[in-house]
Amino acid sequence: MARKTANDDLLAPVTLAVGQEELLLDRAVREVVVAARAADADTDVRELTPEQLQPGTLAELTSPSLFAERKVVVVRNAQDLSADTVKDVTAYLGAPAEEITLVLLHAGGAKGKKLLDAARKAGAREVACPKMTKPADRLAFVRSEFRATGRSATPEACQALVDAIGSDLRELASAVSQLVADVEGTIDEAVVGRYYTGRAEASSFTVADRAVEGRAAEALEALRWSLATGVAPVMITSALAQGVRAIGKLSSARGGRPADLARELGMPPWKIDRVRQQMRGWTPDGVAVALQAVAEADAGVKGGGDDPEYALEKAVVIIARAARSRGRG
Repeated sequence: MARKTANDDLLAPVTLAVGQEELLLDRAVREVVVAARAADADTDVRELTPEQLQPGTLAELTSPSLFAERKVVVVRNAQDLSADTVKDVTAYLGAPAEEITLVLLHAGGAKGKKLLDAARKAGAREVACPKMTKPADRLAFVRSEFRATGRSATPEACQALVDAIGSDLRELASAVSQLVADVEGTIDEAVVGRYYTGRAEASSFTVADRAVEGRAAEALEALRWSLATGVAPVMITSALAQGVRAIGKLSSARGGRPADLARELGMPPWKIDRVRQQMRGWTPDGVAVALQAVAEADAGVKGGGDDPEYALEKAVVIIARAARSRGRG
C-alpha cells in the first residue's frame, strides 16, 4: 500500500522510497525493476548498501556504456551514506544519466535529511512506505491487497485476518495471496477462520464473540481448543474484556449511523454493526455482571487462583448467560 506522492512514471530518472516498512520498500524497488525489464529485458540491476557505495562508485556505475544498456541502481539505507558519497549523489541528481533509474531507499527522519531534500528538490518520483503501527493501517493494507487482486472480501474477513496474523505485513500479504488462490467467490470471516483459526489472536476473539453472543457451548468448545493449542489464558481474558466493553459502550451510546458512532466510540464502522447484533440480549445489569466475571477470571489466570482453565470456563458461562439476560425478567 505504498503511496506515490509525485509523478507515477516508474522509469523516472530517480525514485525516492521513504519509510521503514520493508515490504513496501521492496515493492517500490520491484515495481521499478519490472518496468525497466519490460522496456529492456537485459536491464542490469545493481543493489548497493552504504558501505558499497563509496565516493566515485555512482559515477562509475552511471557512466555511458558502449552498448547503451539500461540500468537500475538501487541504494538501500541511503540515510546512512557518508558525507562524501552524499555529495556524489547530490551532484548526480542535478544531471541524471539517460537509460538509468536510480532508486534511493531512505528511512526518513532527520538522519540523512540533506540527501532527502536534494532528491525532492530535483523532482524525484517519491513513494511513501511508512511503518504501519496502527491496526487501522494494517486493515487498510489488507483491503488494498484484496482490491489489487480484483477479489472481494467482507470487512469482517479483513478484520479477522488482521486479528489472526498480527502486524507482519509480509505475512498479511502472503495470507491474502493464499486465500485468493484457494477460495472462489467472496472471502468472508468463516473462510478466514478455517484457514487461520490456529492463530492465538483469532482463537481468543472467537471465544469472546461466541460468549457475548450467548452461545455458551460453542464458546466453551473454542476455549478448550484454544488452551489445548497453547493460547495464553491472559489473551483470552483480554479478548473477553474487549467484547464485553464494546457491548457496554454501544449500549450506552446515543443512536446514530455506524460512521458517527465509530468516531464517538473509537471503533471501526464494521464493528459497530457486529456489536449491534451481539448486544440484542444484553441489559446494563448483564454488562456489569459480565465485567465482574472478566475481572475475576483475569485475577485467576494471573496467579490469583489455582486453576486458570476453570476461571476462564466460569467467566465464559457467566458472560453467555448475561448475554441472554434480557427477557428473562
